[in-house]
Amino acid sequence: MGILNVTPDSFSDGGKFSRIDLALNQVEQMIADGAAIIDIGGESTRPGAKDVTEKDELSRVIPVLKAINKRFNVVVSIDTSKPSVMAEAIAHGAGIINDVRALQNDGCLDVLAQDQSVAICLMHMQGLPRTMQHNPQYKHLITDISTFFEQRILACTQAGISASRLILDPGFGFGKSLEQNYSLLANMDKFHAFNLPLLAGLSRKSMIGTLLNRDVNERLAGSLATAIIAAQQGAKIIRVHDVKETVDALKVLQATHINK
Repeated sequence: MGILNVTPDSFSDGGKFSRIDLALNQVEQMIADGAAIIDIGGESTRPGAKDVTEKDELSRVIPVLKAINKRFNVVVSIDTSKPSVMAEAIAHGAGIINDVRALQNDGCLDVLAQDQSVAICLMHMQGLPRTMQHNPQYKHLITDISTFFEQRILACTQAGISASRLILDPGFGFGKSLEQNYSLLANMDKFHAFNLPLLAGLSRKSMIGTLLNRDVNERLAGSLATAIIAAQQGAKIIRVHDVKETVDALKVLQATHINK
């Protein structure tokens, strides 16, 4: 999954792809590098991020979505928590709704229940983006996240959404301390108990920068290491900025498994 942020303030690439031509060039490169999914984000969810209006998010996301679907044959994911954006994105051919709030906002379950064609990624987040990194606390990290997933899966099925449409993302960096993030990575395989695909989004995150004392543009090696570990833990989707390098690393891992 290649990341395409069409925001002015995302932590790594904010403002780089706000023009449609620049966005399309980036999508073309990511597909050439091996991306099977393009994840469009119109609202930054970095720690401390400000809320974006519905109008602004729609104006950022929908034109790019339409342009991608017109030009490329690729699955497009929309990273949003707003039901109106979800509905518009589905109407214009989105294949996945990727929600950091796991469909907890009013109206989201209804929108996804009305259209049975799209996959849905439910992410765990403790708190909200503005405050989520202010001393996050858990009784038992893996158990607490598993309980959250149980509750959200139940909410989906009760709303008429088949569990077979769901993808689970434990939410690295979303309300987790440095130690909690690495504990989560080490124990990601525990979530296979749900028998659903797992998504891992670790690319360039502060858990890498803080550990290695690296600026956001110096985190490639750490990002590749976390991608490999996540894949070894059974993640089916790896969400990244650096598609080419990650695909190369995963091909080496795959070849090693094949020849074991």
